[in-house]
Amino acid sequence: MNRQLQIAATTVNDSSDCFVIAEIGHNHMGSLDTCKEMFRVAKECGADAVKLQKRDNKSLYAKSLYDQVYDNPNSYGATYGAHREALEFGLQEYTELKHYAKDLGITFFATAFDFVSARFLAELDMPLYKIASADLKNLPLLRCVASLQRPIILSTGGGLMDDIRRAVDTIGAINPQIAILQCTAAYPCDFGELNLRVIDTLRSEFPHNVVGLSDHDNGIAMSVAAYVLGARIIEKHFTLNRANRGTDHAFSLEPVGLRKMVRDLHRTRVALGDGVKRIYPAEIKPLAKMTKAVYAARTLAAGTILAESDLALKSPGDKGVSADKFDSLIGMKLIAPLEEDALVLPDYLVSQ
Repeated sequence: MNRQLQIAATTVNDSSDCFVIAEIGHNHMGSLDTCKEMFRVAKECGADAVKLQKRDNKSLYAKSLYDQVYDNPNSYGATYGAHREALEFGLQEYTELKHYAKDLGITFFATAFDFVSARFLAELDMPLYKIASADLKNLPLLRCVASLQRPIILSTGGGLMDDIRRAVDTIGAINPQIAILQCTAAYPCDFGELNLRVIDTLRSEFPHNVVGLSDHDNGIAMSVAAYVLGARIIEKHFTLNRANRGTDHAFSLEPVGLRKMVRDLHRTRVALGDGVKRIYPAEIKPLAKMTKAVYAARTLAAGTILAESDLALKSPGDKGVSADKFDSLIGMKLIAPLEEDALVLPDYLVSQ
């Protein structure tokens, strides 16, 4: 099965490590310096990519919402539009961040929320694009982003399988480079609503597409569980401080959490192995002490016809007759005497 996606220089497939995306969104709080620091720390934590969210706010939001009073502890402006504009980066910031990410050696991309933003990101030659769950049914935007001929990561929160099929068909008719992420569009997401088994469903339904998880829970364990189920892309919200002002910080991973998640995902790939049961060199020494061999249960004279009560199973078991051969010794004749607790060796025995 050729389930593979090429993201810049990274190949993502069933046998690869997980491609980890640190979702910064607007957790930079409108500060370019903070955003650069987040890029640097995400790279240090082992993330493969960092992602922002790009919106052309005036064309994206109806005037009634754009001008709506936005008075709450997380607000960066008096109206919702002003709040959004305060958090939005333009060409200068994106250009600087693109160069900075290249210097760091981390993939930088963004979610395109509208046509203007898609064209904006295309001018920057982004290596891939994200489609947010809210646009799963936005067929015109899907066609627009697909036409850019870069890999697309599609989130599926709030959708049904028919919605996902339609979105994949719409994109795939133009651009087959699609990864599909199981997602529950709740922030944060209750563990009972993560529904990780949908990863199995997506892998079965779309056998040629890489599948992943956009994970909005408060921990790191579910990402590892998702990898075991076949997810090869994990997107996780990231912050420098969960106490910062903004709605996403509280359920985002801080650096220590991101570092541990990446570590555990790498360990999981190695730990899964190849499914072939084998004996490892590291097992030999401890098992020699713990396994059992056949010993004399008491002093036995030459000529004894062995009964079960004549024999005992004791450790160490690295010499002599192993426990799996115990039954075959019953009824054999002992040709040499044995002291109690002596190993029973094959050379001491003959068949009747």
